[in-house]
Amino acid sequence: MSVPRSVALERTLYTLAAPVLATAPNLYPDSPVNTVVQLAGAAGIGGWILAAKSDESGAGRKILRWSPLVFAAAVDVAAKNTIGWGPWCMDALLAAGWAAAGAIVLPFSRHARRNHRPALAAPAPAPQLQPLPEPSPAQPDDGADQFTRQVRWLWENRGMPGRTLVVTATPHPGMPNDLSLLLRASEAGRPISGLTEEAVAAAFGVDVTDVRIEEVARQYGREGGPGWKEVHVTPDANERRHKDPTDHEWWADRIGAAGGPVPGSEFVKKVRDHGRRVTHYIAQVPDEMGEPRVNLHTLAAALKTKYDEGRMFVTVDGSQVLVSLWDSSPLAQVFPATRELLTPDKDGRWVTGYLGNGQPARNRVYTDRGAAHGLFVAPSGGGKTQLMALHVAADALFGAVVMLATEAPDEKTAALGKHTARYGVGALYMIRLLRVLDALMEIRGEMPWEDGQVHDWDPRLPGCPYRMLSAYLDEFLSAARNGDYGAEIMDLAERVSVKGRKYGIGIKVAGQSIYVQDGFTQLLCENLRENCIPVVLKVAPKKVADMFRALGIPPEYVPEPLPRSFSPAEKGRIERVMRGEPEPPADSNTGGAGWIVEAKQPDVLRTLFMDFKAGIDGYFPASTATLTDHEIRELEARDLWFDWTEPPRPGEFGPEPDDEDGDDDAPKKGGGKRRGGGGKSATRRDAVTSPRQALEAIKNLSRA
Repeated sequence: MSVPRSVALERTLYTLAAPVLATAPNLYPDSPVNTVVQLAGAAGIGGWILAAKSDESGAGRKILRWSPLVFAAAVDVAAKNTIGWGPWCMDALLAAGWAAAGAIVLPFSRHARRNHRPALAAPAPAPQLQPLPEPSPAQPDDGADQFTRQVRWLWENRGMPGRTLVVTATPHPGMPNDLSLLLRASEAGRPISGLTEEAVAAAFGVDVTDVRIEEVARQYGREGGPGWKEVHVTPDANERRHKDPTDHEWWADRIGAAGGPVPGSEFVKKVRDHGRRVTHYIAQVPDEMGEPRVNLHTLAAALKTKYDEGRMFVTVDGSQVLVSLWDSSPLAQVFPATRELLTPDKDGRWVTGYLGNGQPARNRVYTDRGAAHGLFVAPSGGGKTQLMALHVAADALFGAVVMLATEAPDEKTAALGKHTARYGVGALYMIRLLRVLDALMEIRGEMPWEDGQVHDWDPRLPGCPYRMLSAYLDEFLSAARNGDYGAEIMDLAERVSVKGRKYGIGIKVAGQSIYVQDGFTQLLCENLRENCIPVVLKVAPKKVADMFRALGIPPEYVPEPLPRSFSPAEKGRIERVMRGEPEPPADSNTGGAGWIVEAKQPDVLRTLFMDFKAGIDGYFPASTATLTDHEIRELEARDLWFDWTEPPRPGEFGPEPDDEDGDDDAPKKGGGKRRGGGGKSATRRDAVTSPRQALEAIKNLSRA
């Protein structure tokens, strides 16, 4: 029988120490060995005392371990005090007894720790397989695998939820707690009606959200229908999906779920453009759902941004949805204008700015129906003059004759006027410009082309005897409300908007409103809208719906108002409130931001920036286009081509009071009709669209 090494070592020490303990006191009484043995005994007595006074358990074991030292000292003292080896060789007998007792008790080897190791190691019990559950009486053994039999046993112990039986149970790879069950009704021919997610979740001890019940379609060799169900229990997969979802799972849970920002949509792919610092998400809805419905505010929240920050833009193309999330708002950027961007291409299109999704926003100088009109709407400080300058430069680079009339002068319009054929200020100047446009329609309608025929203006046909003409009317509504000239200004603008395109004449109307109640007629608005690409900048939130309704935009396509600033709000407001500090000023960087309406749906854009302080000469051609000599001669013959800044000429706007009794001269060609009044008063009754015009009409009637 083998013994532990510590036991053999301790017994050997006792055997070797016993002779020394017996002979040292008798042969060498003054040997230091006796002193060492006695000091060890004293230490053992001290250990006894400490062990006896201690409140901890194991005091007896401690006393037993100190005992060999105490008894060795006692044998040494007895042998030193006996004569010789003592009677009957007592010293040797005591030393032998001490060694024998220590070898038997083994106080150090077997009592050194509380849970001592046994002397002989016991063999480890052989592992035993757990007994498999017995087949259920309700479902006889059909040769199912061990996992299915264990699930059946659990299912039956939990009361067979929904009165169903487990046909098969399939574990999910890599998910120790996930499985799929194929269930059938316990009674053949009966539908499963009482099976719920709650019942399954209670049976497996998981959340209700971790259970999914599906219908079972009939397959070859297996029944299906209402008597069968497929159950998926996926607590591990759901936990992983919640903590680290894939792009498809994140979109399905947060975006495309019922009640989500884009309900019913399915994720297609995610594209990161590092150069432009934008992330694109592409999704699609089933064709039977029609056009996607997008809730912009909840979508922005799901993307961890705010709609007011201007970082998220949505593009809908049929059943597809493109969500563009920028690192910083593109509408807060400044896009410098260049001559290359402003130069029209072969189709007459040029870049006026950039859309929220990063695409170039293009306008045009002509359409397939003739010269393009223009409509610019913006409040004061919204970037209207900047936008008008871009169009003036594009028309000039196309080679068109550009004329500009404004109701009120300012620095930027004066700088633009240097690059136009004619520029002036006031309602008088504007009405004279419109009279020229009206006359030019008649003049150009009689000018033969190179083939000797008269054609409608088309830039793609050769042999045109005149240039395209663009007339800009800044602050048009203010001029149209003028008591002396407003009615005729509106009348002439309507006429040019209807017929001017055929003669290469386009009018570009700029103002702060296009409302009929503000004096803007419905006919003029419709004509401009159909023959131009309107641009609306920085409209007040409460006016957005009315503004786009006036432009003929359906209610479902009316955009959300733009924020007051595209810069993110500075953090630390609570700290500033606690310290009593003022809020930092808001960065009003929305000038030039608005919408361009080319199709049925307005698109957000930021227009190009033309730096007036640095000079704008580089945006324009070296020479300024003018009317032909023939056109100028015809206008002079009608008394319409002169210095339009002059005061009203005698008879220009009706007969003078001294000439009322005289004979009327024969009207001159063209403009003479208006100089004689033309049968119209300065304010038309049918043009009264505001209280101010009504008061003017009453005053005119009282003077008559």
